[in-house]
Amino acid sequence: MNARRIIGLLGLPLLLAAGIALAHTVAESDQDFVRNAGGVQIVPFLYLGAKHMVTGYDHLLFLAGVIFFLYRLKEVALYVTLFAIGHSSTLLLGVLTGVHVNPFLIDAIIGLSVVYKALDNMDAFRTWFGWQPNAKAAVLVFGFFHGFGLATKLQELNLSRDGLVPNMLAFNVGVEIGQLLALSAILLVMNYWRRTASFARHAYGANVALLTAGFVLTGLQLTGYAIGQ
Repeated sequence: MNARRIIGLLGLPLLLAAGIALAHTVAESDQDFVRNAGGVQIVPFLYLGAKHMVTGYDHLLFLAGVIFFLYRLKEVALYVTLFAIGHSSTLLLGVLTGVHVNPFLIDAIIGLSVVYKALDNMDAFRTWFGWQPNAKAAVLVFGFFHGFGLATKLQELNLSRDGLVPNMLAFNVGVEIGQLLALSAILLVMNYWRRTASFARHAYGANVALLTAGFVLTGLQLTGYAIGQ
């Protein structure tokens, strides 16, 4: 597998993201189920949570950037845990308490999280400003925004209050399961690529592609916000 193909596998979401204005959009069939679901539905909400994460291009782009230069499994686990804590807390907070924010603005910030991580991987902050943001704090903070992004979409579906708490807990567990599955696939590709001589030559270009995707996502959301005003 050559470097271009590896970058293509890692960057497939970049191409898909350009055609998706709302990365957190829930499929229509799933929307119908969620709207009509009454009572405790643990297994279906587990599945929906995992499905959302596996198809959540913005989440995957950000996480791919986070683990891009992480070589030790312990470091990967730490950063993924911080993201999960942030994502889970605001997802549950938003849905269970009704705290609402404009979905376009939240998704624009999520796009900027991808931009941030690409710039961080390119050592741009140190080059431009002479300092490096705290990577762990940034992952946690952006995890909060990613969770709110999904919460805004779920709130639009007018979820039934009957069984809401266990269903949302199941959904959240499903999201984390999906995250582990997606990260496992990304890590397999990344680890193979890192063992080749092409990684050092093409790593910067891959992060330029990541940066571009982040700007595309941000631009789409800001355009949607401007049109809706």
